[in-house]
Amino acid sequence: MEQRAIRGMEAMPPGQPAPPAQPELFADLYELRMARAYHELGMRDEAVFSLFVRRLPPARNYLLACGVEDLLDILGALRFGPESVDYLRSLGEFPEAFLAWLAGFRFSGAIRAVPEGTPVFAEEPLLEVVAPIAEAQMIETLAMNVIGVQTLLASKAARVVAAAAGRPVVDFGSRRAQGMDAAVAGARAFHIAGVAATSNLLAGARYGIPVAGTMAHSFVQAFDSEAEAFRAFARLYPETILLVDTYDTAEGVRRVVALARELGDAFRIRGVRLDSGDLLAVSRETRAILDAAGLQRVQVFASGGLDEAKITGLLDAGAPIDAFGVGTEMSVSGDAPALDLAYKLTCYAGVGRTKLSAGKRILPGSKQVFRCTENGVAVGDTIARSDERLPGTPLLRPVMQAGGRRLLPRPSPAEARRLAEAARMALPARLRALHPADPPYPVAISDALAAEEREVRARAASMLP
Repeated sequence: MEQRAIRGMEAMPPGQPAPPAQPELFADLYELRMARAYHELGMRDEAVFSLFVRRLPPARNYLLACGVEDLLDILGALRFGPESVDYLRSLGEFPEAFLAWLAGFRFSGAIRAVPEGTPVFAEEPLLEVVAPIAEAQMIETLAMNVIGVQTLLASKAARVVAAAAGRPVVDFGSRRAQGMDAAVAGARAFHIAGVAATSNLLAGARYGIPVAGTMAHSFVQAFDSEAEAFRAFARLYPETILLVDTYDTAEGVRRVVALARELGDAFRIRGVRLDSGDLLAVSRETRAILDAAGLQRVQVFASGGLDEAKITGLLDAGAPIDAFGVGTEMSVSGDAPALDLAYKLTCYAGVGRTKLSAGKRILPGSKQVFRCTENGVAVGDTIARSDERLPGTPLLRPVMQAGGRRLLPRPSPAEARRLAEAARMALPARLRALHPADPPYPVAISDALAAEEREVRARAASMLP
């Protein structure tokens, strides 16, 4: 079904990823101020920073980790060019010795991360950075943004894909995404989460994911008649999907039927798109008109303000819809537009670190997450020290070695997508449902990590006056 629906939407060939301009300056000022301080104070020991989500959004049973591959590419190429150094010099607070250090900067750290598409839960590290403290500190905002946005959007898309129950979903949300970067990165995250294609050409070129598109109402409006518009578009794109609700949906569908009679064996239109009105009622009427004309192979594609709840309602009511275009709600994760994401120092100079702030727990040290399964289904996770060996599959794996070099080739979008699908299907059914899981997925803290946390907290408390 996916190939039939998407083939009519003009898939385009893949391209190569491209880093954002001046990612070295995608930092908060305080990170560079701290880096200067570490540099001048001679604080060059190794630090461990963990990136994790403190708590899941209310409507989420799990999150789908995403974005690490983009982060690795950016870190591998991170340089402070002359323009960036000149800008920092213009701020008047960074001495020449520090600016010279920045001019020769190369990220030298190591990173462990969960594979993209891995379901994760509160307090579990999505990745850990091990590097000299100034380097690890400087990439805080970059890591949080790249991982945070894609994880947020992949998690939303996974719900939309689940609601579609095997029917293809196409990303239509670029025009309302919150910025160009979010639109392009979101398209990648959506595809990993199971979305079939995107309408965004830049995302297709950058990441090599399928692109798709139909037509806009403006094309129909530009002609003297809807029939003439359909005829012209079908001549140029014989296997396209025609938008039928510019004026009157039922009449638009009947004009597609008339075009089929006119073209005979040359009629190869793949489907019709409904973008407004009561989609349950109009999809039923559309299907009835097409079937009565012997056009059972012509599919019904629906778009227009959809999200997982609306898709579920339509399909539960028996709407004869074959594929969905989803835009705004998926591209901004409307019901949960932010993650409680943290990037925190957990170890410096071989000593576990934490803070005592209320509601902001930090598990000290370098960690590992072990996922236990029974009969191929995940039954619980344990967050442990990285030197522990516990039952289950360890989720964090080395992805960048000391010296800032990738350990594994960048997986193709198709590979990441397959991994994500397998990982989602290994979750208990109650977690893959759209309503809150009862009970939630269990995540435990190992005895050794709990003991270390108590020790580190006691040491931190002893510093109080």
